[in-house]
Amino acid sequence: MILHYLDLSWRSLKRTPLISALMIAAIAVGIGITMTSLSVYHMMSMDPIPQKSDRLFQPQLNTMDDGQTWWTEDDLPYQITYNDAMNLYNAPIPERKVLSMRTGFSVHMNSSEVKPFLQGARVTGRDFFAMFDLDFVYGGTWSESQEREVVPVVVISTELNEKLFGGQNSVGKQIYLDDTSYEIVGVTEPWDIHIKYYDLNNGAFSNREEMFIPYSMIAAKELNSWGNTNGWKYQEINNYQDRLQSEQFWLQFWVELNSPEEEQEYREFLTAYLEEQGKRGRYSREKVQFALRDVNEWLDYNNVVSEDNRVLVGLSFMFLTVCLANILGLLLGKFLRRAPEVGVRRALGASKRQIFLQHLVEVSVLGLLGGLLGIGIAQLGLWGVRQTYSYYNALATMDLTMLLAAPSIAIGACIIAGLYPAWLVCRTTPAIYLKTQ
Repeated sequence: MILHYLDLSWRSLKRTPLISALMIAAIAVGIGITMTSLSVYHMMSMDPIPQKSDRLFQPQLNTMDDGQTWWTEDDLPYQITYNDAMNLYNAPIPERKVLSMRTGFSVHMNSSEVKPFLQGARVTGRDFFAMFDLDFVYGGTWSESQEREVVPVVVISTELNEKLFGGQNSVGKQIYLDDTSYEIVGVTEPWDIHIKYYDLNNGAFSNREEMFIPYSMIAAKELNSWGNTNGWKYQEINNYQDRLQSEQFWLQFWVELNSPEEEQEYREFLTAYLEEQGKRGRYSREKVQFALRDVNEWLDYNNVVSEDNRVLVGLSFMFLTVCLANILGLLLGKFLRRAPEVGVRRALGASKRQIFLQHLVEVSVLGLLGGLLGIGIAQLGLWGVRQTYSYYNALATMDLTMLLAAPSIAIGACIIAGLYPAWLVCRTTPAIYLKTQ
């Protein structure tokens, strides 16, 4: 029966090509605009590391005096000081933790073959790759001894390896970062992340780093941060050592906690740590204050998906509603013109239910065709977004979910628009039209 209804629908579309084309175009434009904004919103709001997002936590410590306020709602800085980062990193728990910051270097090969270029780098701990599921094509991370003994080693990305060495196994080779020669110990696989959730300070959707070096190089090379640096009180900083000992916030810190018990243990550890820091006279507070947020809580806390994005999605659906209102008018005209034909079919034994289903199948075919055409319009819109905002390259795409959602939304919307016209035409009284025939 469904095949019969599909055949009738196709015949109906061919009988009224202009009206059918107008309805398909209307739903295609509505779906195209809707899916453009919805696809970007979907990529922005999706879990960046779903397999372990509930096990990765960002600690926030309030090490300011009572009465000092921050621009966050709970007065907690987004980052931590160097001393806190080192103390937490050297603590016995948890098993995996990393401190990190963004910096950069002039990269060259000390030869005329490759022109020097400026490249961002992530200074971090060796657990960074295991915690954030970043695998290796060649080699691996640096060793504990290399990290501890400040050996100049570097892990580079596949893209940088292709640029410098033509994609060959470069482990053991040397590159120059500024004036220092670093040995390559690993080459990472392509890292397909759409949100740089591990460091939101430089922009949630900015490009990730192509190089990784041990955190011990921070003090040894007096590396400058390419991220934000904030402080809550005036301190005279005359040299880099003063900066390391200051109360400035400029490092990120993440821990991996694999069970509620580990999370509770770490909360107790942070409480004890802050109480000890207060007793040492570092700050004056009546109560310790800290937060421990997992990946998705951290994204929400930083308002990665802003209210503007939600409003834009709402406006696009309103535009789709306007398109459906126009389709509703066209369907009413088309279906009611078919009333004499429907009257004859009713007289020959067709039930209201069959007439109703036949017309719903017809609007579903319209929705399917409009949805498929709408995918093309959406792809054009997303291309425009990528050309306008380069940092949206990873976001302005349609994944499989959105590709399937487009025709589904189109069919559902057309069915809603076609309910009233289909119901109206199936109530046709056969006797009226039999007399006219």
